Amino acid sequence: MFSPSPGEMLIILLIAILLFGEKLPEVARTIGKKIMEFQQGFRSLEREFRMSMESAGEPTKKSVVKEDTLEHEEATAPKFEPPPAA
Repeated sequence: MFSPSPGEMLIILLIAILLFGEKLPEVARTIGKKIMEFQQGFRSLEREFRMSMESAGEPTKKSVVKEDTLEHEEATAPKFEPPPAA
């Protein structure tokens, strides 16, 4: 997989500082939250798929993870707000 060298990481960091400046911590925080929401949604989708496979009677290759053992919050979709009328 892609693995940047330390020199490339430094260049990326400098570009990020130039683009975002003082907002860099806020941008990083927002990106982290979105990644976590994506992972939680993916886990939820995977869990639903496994449950549907069980209910269909088809065995799954992996062992089934019990619902009670998962320790994360469910992802929620953002509220849609239509653009204001011109």
